[in-house]
Amino acid sequence: MRSFARASTVAFVVAVALSVPACLAEAQSAKAGAQSAETLYTEMKEQEAELRRELDRAPQLRAQPPGEASTALLGRVRGTVSSYEAIVKRYPRSGYSDNALWQAAVLSADAFWQFGDTRDRANALRLFDRIKAEFPSSSLVVQMAGHTSRLNGATPTRVDGLATLKSLRREILPDAVRVTLELEREAAFYDERLDNPPRVFVDLRNTRTVEALKDALVTFDGEVVKQARIGRQPDNRIRVVFDLQGATRHSVYSLYNPNRVVIDFERPKETKPPTSNSQLPTSNQQSPTTNQQPSTRVAAAPPTTAAANARGGYSLSRQLGLGVSRVVIDPGHGGHDPGAQVRGLNEAELVLDVALRLERLLVKEPGVEVVLTRRTNAYVALEERTAIANKSAADLFLSIHANASGNAGVRGFETYFLNFAPNPEAEALAARENAGSARRMGSLPDIVKAIALNNKIDESRDFAGMVQSSMHEILRKADQNARNLGVKQAPFTVLIGATMPSVLAEVSFMTNRDEATLLRAPAYRQQIAEALCAGIMKYGNSLKKPAVLRSGF
Repeated sequence: MRSFARASTVAFVVAVALSVPACLAEAQSAKAGAQSAETLYTEMKEQEAELRRELDRAPQLRAQPPGEASTALLGRVRGTVSSYEAIVKRYPRSGYSDNALWQAAVLSADAFWQFGDTRDRANALRLFDRIKAEFPSSSLVVQMAGHTSRLNGATPTRVDGLATLKSLRREILPDAVRVTLELEREAAFYDERLDNPPRVFVDLRNTRTVEALKDALVTFDGEVVKQARIGRQPDNRIRVVFDLQGATRHSVYSLYNPNRVVIDFERPKETKPPTSNSQLPTSNQQSPTTNQQPSTRVAAAPPTTAAANARGGYSLSRQLGLGVSRVVIDPGHGGHDPGAQVRGLNEAELVLDVALRLERLLVKEPGVEVVLTRRTNAYVALEERTAIANKSAADLFLSIHANASGNAGVRGFETYFLNFAPNPEAEALAARENAGSARRMGSLPDIVKAIALNNKIDESRDFAGMVQSSMHEILRKADQNARNLGVKQAPFTVLIGATMPSVLAEVSFMTNRDEATLLRAPAYRQQIAEALCAGIMKYGNSLKKPAVLRSGF
């Protein structure tokens, strides 16, 4: 790195030797400095990538004495954090300085989750505060809320250093059975599948159970997963063994807020799902965040003609004659994220009420199934909401929100589909709604690619248009001053990665006094639900007019 450090000095010396004016020499020196900051930042990112590969291979060391290997690895992590800060100190005006602080903050936070040393937690919070104080206009500021809220809510490490398995529950999904292990805090895990007899076990490291789960046997009705056996293993491991019958593939992944390990067991295609979910109550925790109304799909009658989209074209969905049956409804916010709060109105509560009303309307439609991402005042991460829709094999995804503005005179409703924001208003709204995302800057290239290659843009635009027109037709009956703000586009995190047409509806402005009064009334909430239902059914019928999809609106 010493050669880069000399770059600006060399530029200045060469300029003087060539009798270049001092102001030009300074400009050339500044340019060389910018190039050096970029080069140093790029080098540090490469070193961090290698370091993270080692962290991924290393076990979680929260509860273990600091051995030589772990001490060395943590030292290298902290050294990398210091190197990022050194870039900022040397090039405080560089456009890479806020990015360097961000990388340092996230790396410190990850070190805390991996090693459990509260000094790294404090350092991460300090670095996030630096970004906010020194770079208030940086786009990274709106992304830090998820990190800081998780760090501020971190449970102190117990004396014995063990996490606690609090509950085990099963959920029935259309093509799988999901078992969720809820933990007091994050725990490393290892899973393996065995045959003769078929079973999957998940080892939770440095974990214990609540009393009700000690050496427990949980029996399930139905197929795929017969029972779960929980037992203690040496070196502070809890092993959960799932005895299977007929399960095909399985997947295991972690979720946060609250901390969970989720195991999805795929169901053979020819079998039908059972109609009940089960849970072993072991704590006062909230009910599962996903649920599905059991329903049998009804085959659609053959369409008489193929229907083009609003632009006159035929997307792949229309070429294949695909219809709509399963709809995922996503009430925005929830839990520790209440959304907008104005004059006694709570966005999370409001949109959940509308979503439940919408569900009751949709399940009356023949052949339509509904999945909700949450049914209670529970927090569900933005990325998890999209994952629920994908794993549920949804045909449509609708996220419901209520709007807010610093201008109390602004009113109306609008519907968004996923694309890059075309104006400052859409940028600001996306920043507000995405503030709870846990994605890191390292994800930016993948996010940009996902948006740019989104093959559902045309269908999502059509879906958004029909939702918007339905809201206009129905809501203006209750509010003569209702304003149709139109169909718009923005990079909402909750829509990124959805494999089906997906939209986000902002149903009214809570900050407008007249609309806030309407939103308090159950009748108006019901009209919003009716409008959303009409939009969903209108879009379904636009694909090919199957007999099972009809709208009473």
